[in-house]
Amino acid sequence: MGFTLTDDNYYSSEANKRFISVSQYKDFAGTLGHTGCEYEALQKINDTAFPQSKKALILGSYVDRYFEGTQEQYIEENRSSIFQKPKSKTAKPEKYKDFIDADYAIARAEKDPYFMKYMAGDKQTILTAEVAGAEWKIKMDSYLENKAIVDLKYMKSVRELEWSPIVRKKLDFIRYYGYDIQGAIYQEVVFQNTGKRLPFYIAAITKETPNDIAIIQVTQNYLDDAMSRVKENIDRIIAIKRGDIEPVMCGECATCRRDKVLSAPIGIDDLMKREENFK
Repeated sequence: MGFTLTDDNYYSSEANKRFISVSQYKDFAGTLGHTGCEYEALQKINDTAFPQSKKALILGSYVDRYFEGTQEQYIEENRSSIFQKPKSKTAKPEKYKDFIDADYAIARAEKDPYFMKYMAGDKQTILTAEVAGAEWKIKMDSYLENKAIVDLKYMKSVRELEWSPIVRKKLDFIRYYGYDIQGAIYQEVVFQNTGKRLPFYIAAITKETPNDIAIIQVTQNYLDDAMSRVKENIDRIIAIKRGDIEPVMCGECATCRRDKVLSAPIGIDDLMKREENFK
């Protein structure tokens, strides 16, 4: 029986079992900046992972939903997370500082016509396609048909570099967090559906004071490199989801800490292994 993705079921357990998303891929395989955890990734699909903090997700969605044009509905659905408890029955509800700051960030971006040109595409467009032997799902923040794919990021900084224990050097935020992977998959899924290979851009707004804004193209060489890494990892992810092989526990994430079973002592050298990666 077919399964049609919609806004209502896009993040459902059934959709996550049937399709691979970029975030699910990164849960399994990680990025150039940080490792994934196969065990926790599978537990997320089965809705049995250790509960994660939703604060950052709610804040990011608050900004996304503004540009989507559905922020008022989102505020009503998440009032207790966005507004402080009134000090009295007659007091006017006030937003938490993070959301006040987000309003300033949105206003800063809105003042820039060039930024808004990239955010003028179709919002939250859902597409699916087979890429590298797997069925993928994507949801685009701003899809400028036949022109560009744009993803909105509300983030700490566009200039700050992050140390990667994997490549043992500092990386830009795009490769550290795997947005190059996102661009590669989004581009390929759009190509599979339209025959058009479109450029991929990040529309970034920072949390700094004053806010910085940028339109960043993730050029084709980085997208191609990311796609090569996806092709190297995808068969194992498919096999884990299918139940053919057991996932490996990273031993460090919240879900692994919750579920680990001791079988032997560890030594001081074991305690130092992770620290060695950050030198």
